[in-house]
Amino acid sequence: MKEILSCSLMELVKKIQSRELSPVELMTATLSRIDETHDDLNAVVAMVDRDFLMTQAAESEKRVMNNEAKPLEGIPLGVKDLEDVKGLVTSMGSVPFRDNIAENDSTQVERLKAAGAIVVGKTNAPEFGYTAITKNLVYGATRSPWNLERTPGGSSGGSAAALAGGVLPLVTSSDGGGSVRIPASFVGAFGMTTKTVEDAALFLDQVAGPSPYDPNSLPSSNISYSETVKEPLPRKLKIGFSPDLGYAVVQSDVAASVEEGVKVFEKIGHKVESLKSGPPMLGSEWAIFGGFELSAKLNHLFAKHEKDFGRAFLSGIKGIGHLTPEWWKELMTKRASLNDWCAEVFDRFDLLVTPTVPFDPPLAKGPFPEETEGRKQVPVGVAALTIPFNLSWHPAATVRAGMSKAGLPVGLQIVGPRHREDLILQAAYAYETEHPWHPDWPTTW
Repeated sequence: MKEILSCSLMELVKKIQSRELSPVELMTATLSRIDETHDDLNAVVAMVDRDFLMTQAAESEKRVMNNEAKPLEGIPLGVKDLEDVKGLVTSMGSVPFRDNIAENDSTQVERLKAAGAIVVGKTNAPEFGYTAITKNLVYGATRSPWNLERTPGGSSGGSAAALAGGVLPLVTSSDGGGSVRIPASFVGAFGMTTKTVEDAALFLDQVAGPSPYDPNSLPSSNISYSETVKEPLPRKLKIGFSPDLGYAVVQSDVAASVEEGVKVFEKIGHKVESLKSGPPMLGSEWAIFGGFELSAKLNHLFAKHEKDFGRAFLSGIKGIGHLTPEWWKELMTKRASLNDWCAEVFDRFDLLVTPTVPFDPPLAKGPFPEETEGRKQVPVGVAALTIPFNLSWHPAATVRAGMSKAGLPVGLQIVGPRHREDLILQAAYAYETEHPWHPDWPTTW
């Protein structure tokens, strides 16, 4: 059944709905695979009762046999341990929260369940998603199925390792500065952390749309991403390419792999032009602002539980100092400059492409490199190329460009104009069709 778990989400959906594969068989294989890989990967860290899971799979099978299958009927789902599943712990990877049982599902989990997915358990994450290496004092370190000495990244590292290692066919993730794109790049997935672009479109069709609980949620796009993704691109695209955004320190073989990936767009008829300037570097400001937000949420716990938090996490949170009006003005000025730069880029180009991460994944327990090939890394270097587009609110994804000299996946980031997820998906699908990476996954190591 290991071959089944190498399938993409779309392949599994088709097999179930054609009755070639039963949800009970898939759940049995999934639970076996979790057990088989846990000691190595440590990707799935909290589980739903197994008898209950088998009961749910049997109920899914009945719906399939009665021609009542939902879009994700019987698909095992792993949920990142920063997101709530009713009745399961949401530990945030933090000892003071290790017994924090969620009272409700998140909106995303609720929608995935309604589409027929079966929550199997939680996937590991760094403490409060604070770093791009997935380790914590509750569950330990997660390792990459491509190389067990390396991290799958973070903060969605448990989800990425489970997906790439053939443990779970569907996982959730989240991204505040690269937490989807970085692990997806490190494990060679399409970030949104799915195996293929078509998988991501199906996923989006189930979860996208407004929520009264989220003031930042967007209105419905009124399109089917699954149908749109396969539509021919509306025209030959003008694509801007920046190898480093003007400041990132990129590993030479990563840069070479990305440059080869960019040629794929030229091969399929699009025009690629190199950018001569980049946006302001905002890594330090992003980290300080995020740390201040977390400190505000957790400050009331520090007096009683300070010893229970991870040392690196605590030092980062408590070391940010006080935000001043002058600092805030500087941040807003830089962010306005970033917005202006993006406006100029997307006035000239349909899409922007860059490397996703500047270097190979570090060791499973870190640290991040201070230098790359003798060149000093910039602050928050691992996310130097992803952070800007969180701050500018531009959609971005990553595709597998190739492999580094160390035999590890390299990601190419595709950034689009605001609210043009459809265009990014179409471009990524065209790229994947010409330069496929599925089904090349590390199911043994």
